[in-house]
Amino acid sequence: MELSARRRYAEEAGVVLAGMGMPQAYGKLLGWLLICDPAAQSGAELVAALGLAKGSVSAGLRTLEASGLVRRVAMPGRRGSFYEMTPDAIMRAAGSEKFTQFRQLMDRGLEVVGGDHAPGAERLRTTRDFYAFIETEMPKLIQRFNDEQRGRSDG
Repeated sequence: MELSARRRYAEEAGVVLAGMGMPQAYGKLLGWLLICDPAAQSGAELVAALGLAKGSVSAGLRTLEASGLVRRVAMPGRRGSFYEMTPDAIMRAAGSEKFTQFRQLMDRGLEVVGGDHAPGAERLRTTRDFYAFIETEMPKLIQRFNDEQRGRSDG
């Protein structure tokens, strides 16, 4: 069976995102939601389009929704839940409190081992410092990106 270009793209997204640690089925869902038409799809439509099990689609959508990459939307005249990825989803996910939570986790780890200068603290300290940097810089990067996007649309 020959796969459509859209389905091949979703399959490729699954492979790429699996290489980044995401379950392959979730990557396929994200890939499909980036290119599908209409943009909002039901769970049944996703199952049919991607050939995934209903349980994989359901679990994937819950995870992607919790991460801010996908949102549940209503479709006028249709019953049930529909899911879409908005154009700014990746920025909302990247600008989330996850960086703060991870930095705070590293701070607690440092308390457990005896502080910043305790033996073996370097891994925690470096990881904490990296996430503190990302926590501070990510909002600035998102703002800069948005400013550049606005500049392109104005010009």
